[in-house]
Amino acid sequence: MTLFLNALGMICPLGHTHDDIRGRLFDARSGVLPDPTRCAADGAPLALGAVTLDDAALPCDAALPLRDRSRNNRLALQALSQIRDQVDAAMTRFGAHRIGIVLGTSTSGIAEGEAAFRKRQHSGAFPEGFHYGQQELGSPAAALAATLGVMGPAHVHSSACSSSGKAMAAAARLINMGLCDAVLCGGVDTLCDFTIAGFTALESVSAARCNPLSQNRCGINIGEGAALFLMSREPATVALAGWGESSDAHHISAPDPSGGGALRAMRGALARAGLSPDQIDYINLHGTATPQNDAMESKAVHALFGAAVPVSSTKPFTGHTLGAASAIEAGLCWLAMQDANGDGLLPPHLWDGVADPALPVLDIVAPGRALGHPPRAILSNSFAFGGSNVSLLLTRQDR
Repeated sequence: MTLFLNALGMICPLGHTHDDIRGRLFDARSGVLPDPTRCAADGAPLALGAVTLDDAALPCDAALPLRDRSRNNRLALQALSQIRDQVDAAMTRFGAHRIGIVLGTSTSGIAEGEAAFRKRQHSGAFPEGFHYGQQELGSPAAALAATLGVMGPAHVHSSACSSSGKAMAAAARLINMGLCDAVLCGGVDTLCDFTIAGFTALESVSAARCNPLSQNRCGINIGEGAALFLMSREPATVALAGWGESSDAHHISAPDPSGGGALRAMRGALARAGLSPDQIDYINLHGTATPQNDAMESKAVHALFGAAVPVSSTKPFTGHTLGAASAIEAGLCWLAMQDANGDGLLPPHLWDGVADPALPVLDIVAPGRALGHPPRAILSNSFAFGGSNVSLLLTRQDR
């Protein structure tokens, strides 16, 4: 039976309501901006994708155990607040023991740990509000389960950039196995020094807004956000029709340059959905703007689709939200497939327009491009460190 994405709660650098996020996306207004508090090696402010909602306006986490209090979990609570009524209604219909939670993250409460260790370095003691468990990767699922009173399976995937896409695939398996009737799934990640410094050390960070597919591309922008879907068998406008997962087993950080793992993931998603490449209306690229990722992904997409399908990367809008990236980008696709996008506007590709002649030619979406109807089938890619790959295939119910 078909699995549907009944509701979406999302906060990201484009906003924290569907209208704001959709409006900025289709108006080609990026949420990646210079942050004067964090600088590149040359002293210039780094471009980062920070959420626009002030921390004081995020939901309070005082009701949670200390180990689950973090800004990361407050972002998750903000996304939950947008769909709380739908989640509560599902719990009433199915029972708390039939609702699961599967999330992806890569940071969890690392920012709280950073602040606590800075305090300890200067004062000799950790601050009273710190608990080592805040940094545990399972904390976001525990926090949402405690908030909702959910009694079904609750766990977190952490496989870098594919985390929340793999969480959505895992959620689908819980329903298909009969263990859950509905699952709250997606991902959350927050800005912290750990990830910014780590990617900077790998020489993978761009000080300016990232430039996917360009000859001048030079790295990613780190971003943050949360996206939560309520998944069930109850009909809705958008379905998770397919997903494909693969592992390159090639290198600890670099992708397999042949694109073989990416191809297996995309083909797996198409096969599970029962669709052919010519039935896809749009592809949301992983599109990090690193030299190796863009080269690999371009090769893989061209091998399967040629230049026949419109493509874009939305990371110049949000930054790379790491463990939340798959879910946030699926969320942007979900918004594009709703009736509110009657003209069928496609997420545009923000770049300098200087194509890299070493890359295969793809059909890159310019701002304002529209299909004339909401997209009927979208493929969204996420390709992570260690060659952990996932492709999600979303379809409209009326296709």
